[in-house]
Amino acid sequence: MASGFLVIRGLSPLGVHFQHVCRNVLLTQTREKKRWMKSYMLLMERKKKLEGPPPPKPRSHQPNWDYHAEVQAFGCRLHETFSLDLLKTAFVNPCYIQSEEVNRRELGVDREAVALNLKDNQKLSEQGAEFSQSYLADCCRGAYPNLPPEGVNAIVQYLAGTEIVCHVAKNLAVEDLTLSAEFPVPNEVLQKTFFAVVGALLESSEPQKAGLFIRDFLMTQLIGKDLFELWAVINPMGLLVEELTKRNLSPPEPRITRQAGVSTVLPLHFVGLYSDKKLMAEGPGETILAAEEEAARVALRRIYGYTENRRPWDYIRPREDTAAAQAISSN
Repeated sequence: MASGFLVIRGLSPLGVHFQHVCRNVLLTQTREKKRWMKSYMLLMERKKKLEGPPPPKPRSHQPNWDYHAEVQAFGCRLHETFSLDLLKTAFVNPCYIQSEEVNRRELGVDREAVALNLKDNQKLSEQGAEFSQSYLADCCRGAYPNLPPEGVNAIVQYLAGTEIVCHVAKNLAVEDLTLSAEFPVPNEVLQKTFFAVVGALLESSEPQKAGLFIRDFLMTQLIGKDLFELWAVINPMGLLVEELTKRNLSPPEPRITRQAGVSTVLPLHFVGLYSDKKLMAEGPGETILAAEEEAARVALRRIYGYTENRRPWDYIRPREDTAAAQAISSN
C-alpha cells in the first residue's frame, strides 16, 4: 500500500509537466495564414485581368534546354533516321535568318560578321511538299479507284492543308524546334517546316520511310471524316447523273418512301433514288429537296466506295512501296 502511494506521488509531477507541455503546444499552433495574403492575391488577380496573360515564351527561352540534344532526340522519338545536318537545316526558316541579320546590324556588328552561316529550308520544304502531295494522291487512287480526280484533289488538299499539317506538327513538337522570326510560329511557317522535315527524311533515308511517315501522320487524319466534308459538291444529283451515264445506267428517279410530321414545325422526309426499278440509296431531310440531295450523296458514297461502314485502312499490306515508287517517278 505504501509502495503504491509512493509510485503515484512520483508520477504526479510528470503528469503535471505533460499537461503544461501539451497546453503550450496547443497554444503555439497556427494556420499559416498571413493577413496580407488575401489583399495581395486579390491585387494580383485584378492586375492579371487588366494586363491580360503574359506573352508566350518559346521553349528555347526557358531553362533546361539544349537545342542540339533536342534535335537529336526528335528523330529517336519518331523512330526515324535523319541526317543531323539536314534536320537542323529543316528547322531554319528564311524569316529567322533575315531577322537575325537585322538584329546584328542594329547592334553595330561588322558587315562581315552580320551574315549568318546558315542554310534555310526552302529547298527541303518544296521537295517535301511535292513528295507528300504525290504520295497522298497515289494512296487515295489506290484505296478508292472509283473516286474522280476532283475528289482525290480535295482529299489531298485537305490532308496537305495548313490546318491538318499544323495540327500534326504541333503534336510532334516541331513548333518547339522551329527557328522563326515570330512566336507563336505562324501557321504558314510551321507548315513549310513540317514539309522540310519530310524532305530531310526523304534525303536521309529511303523514300519508303518518308512514305510511311506521311501515311502514319497524315493519312490517319481521314479517320471519322465524311467524303463530302472534304469535297464540297454543289449539285450532287447532277454528279450522280454523270456517274450513272458513264456506267450506262438509267438516270435516278426520286420517290418519297416515308414521311413523318409533315404538318408540324419539324417535318421529316425520306426520299429513295431508283435506277432500273432498283433502290440505289435513301436519304432523310427536313424538306423533299434536302432529302433528295442527301440520297444522291449516299448513292455517290456507294459508287466511290467511301461509305461510313467501309473497311478501315490496312496498315499491314505493303501498299506504301508502290505508292512511294509512283511518287518518286512522278517527281
